Amino acid sequence: DQYGTNKSVGELPANYSISHMADELVALLQQLEVKHCHFVGHALGGLVGLALGLVQPDLLQSLVLVNAWSSPNPHTLRCFDIRKALLAADRKDMYLQLQALLLFPPDWIAANARHLEEEEAHLLEHFPNVDNLLARIAALSAFDIDGELPEIKTPTLAVANRDDTLVPWQRSQTLADAMPNAALSVMEYGGHASSITVPSAFNKLVLEYLQRLRQRA
Repeated sequence: DQYGTNKSVGELPANYSISHMADELVALLQQLEVKHCHFVGHALGGLVGLALGLVQPDLLQSLVLVNAWSSPNPHTLRCFDIRKALLAADRKDMYLQLQALLLFPPDWIAANARHLEEEEAHLLEHFPNVDNLLARIAALSAFDIDGELPEIKTPTLAVANRDDTLVPWQRSQTLADAMPNAALSVMEYGGHASSITVPSAFNKLVLEYLQRLRQRA
């Protein structure tokens, strides 16, 4: 759990950033005596991976960046603005319903309606600290390393979903184009959370990439 989330209790500073999250992960890996790793990060996790690629490249054997981005884009910022407005109106229930709309394809939502209702009820009962949530949204919104992408030489697979409602798939194309050892794989279906909606296809894609890296080593 990142600082300020779930069991990692604490109040986030106003200037909390993706770099702070990367520092937290480095400290954890050092405590666990992990000297090298393959890093798989989804969305915010992908941003943390990019930050690590800049400040701790020797730690990384590879990066898999799933529906990630290197700078703000107007569409995603609109989604974040709606999230913030719902929090300001104390509509946590609608915040959670919006979250499903941003994460999953429409047909998957329809087929899993009961499961989502149960999950949203649980999340509503254990809703995170709103100030911390806003600080994390601000960190996501401010992240911008477009000019530094060519410096990240870690072997990288950028995974995108063409039907992602939150992050346009072209944001992953930007990563693949700018990073010297990056490739792009675009899934046709799965939404923003394809590791949940189509786990077999997602896992196959990631494992095949890691296997190719092993064969080259």
